[in-house]
Amino acid sequence: MTVGSLFAGIGGFDLGFERAGYQASWQVEINPFCLKVLEKHWPQALRLTDVRTVGGELDRVDVICGGFPCQDISPAGSRVGIDGARSGLWREFARLIGELRPRYVVVENSADLLVRGMGRVVGDLAALGYDAEWDVVSACALGAPHTRERVFVVAYPTGERQGQLWRLWSEEERESQRHLYWPTNEPPCDRVVDGLPHRSHRVTAVGNAIVPHIAQWIAERITEAEVRQEA
Repeated sequence: MTVGSLFAGIGGFDLGFERAGYQASWQVEINPFCLKVLEKHWPQALRLTDVRTVGGELDRVDVICGGFPCQDISPAGSRVGIDGARSGLWREFARLIGELRPRYVVVENSADLLVRGMGRVVGDLAALGYDAEWDVVSACALGAPHTRERVFVVAYPTGERQGQLWRLWSEEERESQRHLYWPTNEPPCDRVVDGLPHRSHRVTAVGNAIVPHIAQWIAERITEAEVRQEA
């Protein structure tokens, strides 16, 4: 199956889906440093820079995923909500869903989206003919040593699923299987800028990235749903 990522960042979604057996078809990202990272790891993928102008040049894919800007939604930002200048780019995400009609859509944002824009997201998806499921997922649910709560929305054409596409593991399941997702010895990641300008862009990129392990987990649930439908 193929995947296209909007607001791709350094490829958190792409890496997670790739680990689950998907092929990255295209990526849309405006940050120059992030584009270099994407080019290094996914040289075969088409890369474009402005989500406001892309459309016809994008191939249809099985999954469109992305974490649209959270600056107007997050409690650390302006809190004006999904109509803000940055978070308002959700409308371009929705536009491309309507134009490309993927089998699945995966959306990520700050957990505060639940009170600053979830109605718009779910309403727009419904207007486009998609049902949606969502939940707040923490990185620690898959074994990470930190919380990082984010809301994830999984959508698919209306009537094609009976809900419960994905289900958070019970504590027992998580304890028995978390090692499959999070490495025991994680490589160190120094996120202190220390006044060195050449490192600040790296800190920003890591801070904006999603946890690939969650993307992998979602991708595997989508694959399971496809197998069940074929059976």
